[in-house]
Amino acid sequence: MIRTLLTTPDGQVQEGDEQLVAVWRETPGSHIWVDMQGESQASEQRLLEDFDCHPMAIQDAHRERHPPKIEEFGHHTLIIYRGISSFDAQLNFIPQQVCFFIGERFLVTLHPGAAMSIERLLKEQGRELLAYSPEHVALRVMYLSAGFYIDSLLEFEVALSDLEDELLENGNDVLMRRIIAYRSRLVKMRRIFSYHRGITQELTAYDYAHLPRDESETLHAITDVEERFERLYTLTQMYYDICGDLVDGYISISSHQLNITMRVLTVITAIFVPLTFIAGIYGMNFEYMPELGYRYGYFFVWGVMLGIGGMLIWLFKRKHWF
Repeated sequence: MIRTLLTTPDGQVQEGDEQLVAVWRETPGSHIWVDMQGESQASEQRLLEDFDCHPMAIQDAHRERHPPKIEEFGHHTLIIYRGISSFDAQLNFIPQQVCFFIGERFLVTLHPGAAMSIERLLKEQGRELLAYSPEHVALRVMYLSAGFYIDSLLEFEVALSDLEDELLENGNDVLMRRIIAYRSRLVKMRRIFSYHRGITQELTAYDYAHLPRDESETLHAITDVEERFERLYTLTQMYYDICGDLVDGYISISSHQLNITMRVLTVITAIFVPLTFIAGIYGMNFEYMPELGYRYGYFFVWGVMLGIGGMLIWLFKRKHWF
C-alpha cells in the first residue's frame, strides 16, 4: 500500500498515491511524504530510485533486522528505526523496521506492517508538519513511537509493583518465571533503546544537511526525541534492576527458610544422636553386661536418656536455636 501526502507553498494539501510524485516535481517549494507499507522490494526500489536515493541506502533499508542507524548521503539522509506494531503492559511487543529517507523536499517511509505512530500522524498532524519540513514528520514519527513505548512501560510499572507485593506475600516458582521472562524482554528493549539513543545523540552532536541543528524548531524536535529515548533507556534499566532485586530477594528468602529448616533438623539430630548411642550400646547381645542383673536397670537407662534429651532441649532453647 502506497499513501502520499503533498503540501504546496500556497497551503494546499493533496492525498493520493505515487502519482502525486509528478505533481511534486512540477511544483517548486512543495513537500511530499510517500509512505509504503508492505510493498515488495522491487516496488520500493523503483520508487526510491525515482527519488535518486543512493543504492547503498536502498540496500541497507532492504536488509532484514538491520540495527538502527543514521547515515547521510549527498541527496538525502537515511534513518533506520525500530518501531513497534504492537505492545502491551506485559512487555509483549512486536517490533518492525521503519526506514526514513529524508530529503530537502521529500520524505519516504518504508515499513512491512501497520505502524501506530505513522497511522496517527497521517490522521492528525502530518499535514502541518509536512508543510513546515519533511524532517519534522520523521522526528514526530519517532517521538510518537517513543510515547507508545513510554505509555506501556508505565503500565508495566503498576504490574511490577503488584508482582512485588505478591512475591513478598506468597513467593513461588510461577512468579519467579514471570519475573525472569520480564527481565529477558527488558534486555531486548534496552538494546533497542540504546540504538535509538545513539541516533538522537548523533543528531544533537553532528550537523546533518537534512536535519539542520541551526534551525531552532528542528533542534527542539531533536531534543524532544532524545529526551524520550533517554527516559525509555533509563526506565528499562530501572525495571531490569528491580526485577533483578526481586529475584535476589526471593532467593535470599528461600535460603533463609531453608536455613531455618536445616537448623531444626540439626537440633533434632543432635538430640537423638546420644540417645541412639545409648540404645545401640544396650542393644548388644553380650551375656555379662553390668546392668543386666540390676532389677531397675531398664528404668535407669530410660531415665538417663530422658534426662539427656531434656537437658539438650533446654540448652538449645536457651540459645534460641528453635
